[in-house]
Amino acid sequence: MDQSGVLLWVKAEPFIVGALQVPPPSKFSVHYLRKISTYVRTRATEGAYPRLYWSTWRHIACGKLQLAKDLAWLYFEIFDSLAAKTPEERLEWSELLSNCMSEDEVEKQRNQLSVDTLQFLLFLYIQQLNKVSLRTSLIGEEWPSPRNRSQSPDLAEKSSCHNKNWNDYSHQAFVYDHLSDLLELLLDPEQLTASFHSTHSSLVSREAVVALSFLIEGTVSGARKIYPLHELALWQPLHAESGFSRLSKTFSFYKLEAWLRTCLTGNPFGTSACLKSGKKLAWAHQVEGTTKRAKIACNTHVAPRMHRMVVMSQVYKQTLAKSSDTLVGAHVKIHRCNESFIYLLSPLRSVTIEKCRNSTFVLGPVQTALHLHSCDNIKVIAACHRLSISSTAGCVFHILTPTRPLILSGNQTVTLAPFHTHYPMLEDHMARTGLATVPNYWDNPMIVCRESSDTSVFRLLPPCEFYVFIIPFEMEGDTTEIPGGLPYAYQKALRQREQKIQIWQKTVKEARLTKDQRKQFQVLVENKFYEWLINTGHRQQLDSLVPPAAGSKQAAG
Repeated sequence: MDQSGVLLWVKAEPFIVGALQVPPPSKFSVHYLRKISTYVRTRATEGAYPRLYWSTWRHIACGKLQLAKDLAWLYFEIFDSLAAKTPEERLEWSELLSNCMSEDEVEKQRNQLSVDTLQFLLFLYIQQLNKVSLRTSLIGEEWPSPRNRSQSPDLAEKSSCHNKNWNDYSHQAFVYDHLSDLLELLLDPEQLTASFHSTHSSLVSREAVVALSFLIEGTVSGARKIYPLHELALWQPLHAESGFSRLSKTFSFYKLEAWLRTCLTGNPFGTSACLKSGKKLAWAHQVEGTTKRAKIACNTHVAPRMHRMVVMSQVYKQTLAKSSDTLVGAHVKIHRCNESFIYLLSPLRSVTIEKCRNSTFVLGPVQTALHLHSCDNIKVIAACHRLSISSTAGCVFHILTPTRPLILSGNQTVTLAPFHTHYPMLEDHMARTGLATVPNYWDNPMIVCRESSDTSVFRLLPPCEFYVFIIPFEMEGDTTEIPGGLPYAYQKALRQREQKIQIWQKTVKEARLTKDQRKQFQVLVENKFYEWLINTGHRQQLDSLVPPAAGSKQAAG
């Protein structure tokens, strides 16, 4: 490292995946979090610090904060899903759960789980990102479409990140504005005044700065390598600036805070950088002039593995199919796509689909969160760690998921259905993302919104409306059937339909029609079929699968 200057930035993933897109419980205010911060340290021997066990968090959340147990688990589990784990560890956990025969056994398994206490406190604090405040909603700077004060004007026009979770200016402003609170949350109780505030002489422990690496990382200008915050703060030539004392092995609170404020800059791997200087992908080839507006950008040529991002915007009346290294492990944002069929058949880190209409999305396994916001008449087919939806209307989700789907606020007529497709590499991709076929909670959603716990907002797809989905592309790979199979009622409905077809074929055969009658009959059937294609919208899907004319070969990426 050379000392020519340190650049620090706020990491995108804790916000994209970790900040639940719903106003947080009022008990996650800084007042209560400070109390928890003190409480856990006094209970260090009881599984509260430096690792917080599920049983202790359940006691705090349900007993002290009056949260429902489901909600307490939800936040604990979301944070745990952000931890660096191997796919094998994730699969092992799924296996343990799928072997549980009762709620008590599930609870016993959960009691083995612990998270980093200080990072978990920061995670609870950043849930404030989506807090609705009356003042800002009056002046029009509010979730779900914030116009952040520090947003650069050129991005505002072409940005596809109106959502705070994807807006790196929001992340930076949030951490910058709340830096004192975040640091105070990490202080040992004896470093605080009676009202939980720091003083000029407060000292910050090494553990606290290690915890802050959950949100902040950086580099030394001119270096390619990215370091977690604590490695830079502890780097010997920077001790004078970061306020580290080798004697006490602690940081001066006010020096550390001043250094962080000086070095904080825009995230070079965030959405805005991706849109501004990312590589434009030529995936959306020109089809009858419909894709002039389509933009697909990615940063995978410059970003390290954990920072990959692909942003797709304004794809219109297209079928777009990709299985590509560019997508592997990427955070994908799909924005304002309309009347399209989009197949992204690679293992993905997270997916956000926003302001899309009348389209079908078939996704490779999503390792963390799949979130939909402000979408109309969308069909999504995916195996994902978690599904959450807000402000959608008339959307259908064919899902395989080990956690309960989250129905947040503002949804109408949500249809949940079993996962019903496969492609040759699917099981391999599931193994790479640590997704198993059991447990599968596709049909047991959790309604997480203030307005009501009204269960009529969703329905389970009736088996009589169920068809399997065929992915019409050839690929290498071993998967030849739907992973985990279909629930009995849906399998039975398919079997009955197959029997009807066989009976129909037999009837036609036995009718012994003349050649002319057969011709007439065929025209009749074809007309009916064509009518059905148009009425159901399947005609467009078939048309868009016609290969483009020679010379407009799909670009690699």
